[in-house]
Amino acid sequence: MTKKDISILLVEDHEFTRMGLAMKIESTEGMKLIAQAVDGQEGVAMAQKYNPDVILMDIGLPKMDGITATRKIKEELKLGSAVLMFTSRDNNDDIFASFKAGADGYIMKGSGSQNLINAIESVAQHCAWIDSQIARVVLSNIQHGDDITSANEKSQLANKKYGLTKKELEVLSLIVDGLSNQEISQKLVVSISTTKAHVHNILQKLYLSDRTKAAIVALKEGLV
Repeated sequence: MTKKDISILLVEDHEFTRMGLAMKIESTEGMKLIAQAVDGQEGVAMAQKYNPDVILMDIGLPKMDGITATRKIKEELKLGSAVLMFTSRDNNDDIFASFKAGADGYIMKGSGSQNLINAIESVAQHCAWIDSQIARVVLSNIQHGDDITSANEKSQLANKKYGLTKKELEVLSLIVDGLSNQEISQKLVVSISTTKAHVHNILQKLYLSDRTKAAIVALKEGLV
């Protein structure tokens, strides 16, 4: 395994799904599948043994569900591994419980191979990743259908409650979309140092330590 390789632990109980994911990971340059687990308990044990860069975690696992396993990995073992939830569940309870447990990203099964690779690379770089499908589900529930806040009202709310500027709100929206600092810089046509400054200010104003938590707050508060 080379230094650039992302080491991955796969936790999935469905055999054919696990086999397909394993083949995809092993055939992707820059990624290395180092272990597989078929239930939550084994996933926690494998995480402790190998301390991978990324753990691809299903939610509906036997013996111990993926949310509980994630909480044990993050809070009890305090591993630095990024946990990417890979599931067919798109309800708010599972989404928010996953992030509360410490998940670094959430992607739906069936999102497509390239989308999955992008998600793995993103969380490995400590960037938030929320599947666009999940973002729509969360926003739909937050806004209760027709109760949609205008962009100007969102900006006023964000500034009043958190002191976020319009530009910081724009950067926050791109963080929710899963963009890295480099990608945000390219999209906004600004320097990487400017983007990093915006991200730093956003985290400070929201009293948060990482981008994933900022993305969740943004969705919960309807800021983006």
